[in-house]
Amino acid sequence: MICNICPRKCNTDRSIKPGICGVGNTLKIARAMPHFWEEPCISGHSGSGTVFFSGCNLKCVFCQNYEISSGYVGKEITVSRLREIYSELIDKGVHNINLVTPTHFTEEIIKSLEEPLPVPVVWNSGGYDSTETLRLIEGKVQIYLPDLKYMSEPIAKKYSLAPDYPETAKKALVEMFRQVGEVKLNKDGIMEKGMIIRHLMLPGEIENTLDVIDFVSSQFGDRVIFSLMSQFTPNPQCKLPELQRTVSEEEYNKAIDYMYLCGIENAYIQDFSSAKAEYTPPFDLSGV
Repeated sequence: MICNICPRKCNTDRSIKPGICGVGNTLKIARAMPHFWEEPCISGHSGSGTVFFSGCNLKCVFCQNYEISSGYVGKEITVSRLREIYSELIDKGVHNINLVTPTHFTEEIIKSLEEPLPVPVVWNSGGYDSTETLRLIEGKVQIYLPDLKYMSEPIAKKYSLAPDYPETAKKALVEMFRQVGEVKLNKDGIMEKGMIIRHLMLPGEIENTLDVIDFVSSQFGDRVIFSLMSQFTPNPQCKLPELQRTVSEEEYNKAIDYMYLCGIENAYIQDFSSAKAEYTPPFDLSGV
């Protein structure tokens, strides 16, 4: 079947050859695990039941998960096996099932969620989703955890080969919010529904970050949680000179100050000196 499930609309028969996402139409998973390094209301005390899908519809030159997004590390599985993985994670006491980079497997994921799960489902995407695709999963996802990477078309083109990213992602986030509404936490502070918008700061691109904050503030205010991330780590696969450093403390503090100036208080910030390596687990097929 011809695939146009993501905004790339590559019009590829993925049963014959991979799409722009780099994978065919059979589910491919790199790891499944309780993850303790997501936002606190997602990971909680028992972890987030994270499923890392192989491939990606974005082409970010700085990707922290490049082994699976562009290296396509992973194992092919069936929809029934995916459902079993959910159950195995839930048996370990995780707070949710967290689908990481799921967009290109939307149809298979819908099948895996025909029977509701006893925990919330998290759609953890790069924000590059079409509204038509998001409507297909309405009611099956309780928590949206999208990135909002860029507000600049030239930067989106340069770093992700997606000049349409800003307008596409803005529409996607509005649709996500329409579906799940304002954030709801349980008595233990664990998220039950709503949206967290993540923004990974890039070195030297502070104006892009300030524009992202402007959009979140004006569109959603504190009805969502904003997660401002300083954890950018140079990717050895990327040779662009401006991306060979981390975000400076001065850049991060400027973004934090601006975020509060814009009235965003429902937010997560990171300890600037915190370790970064543990945010990316080894993709060794554990749990698959």
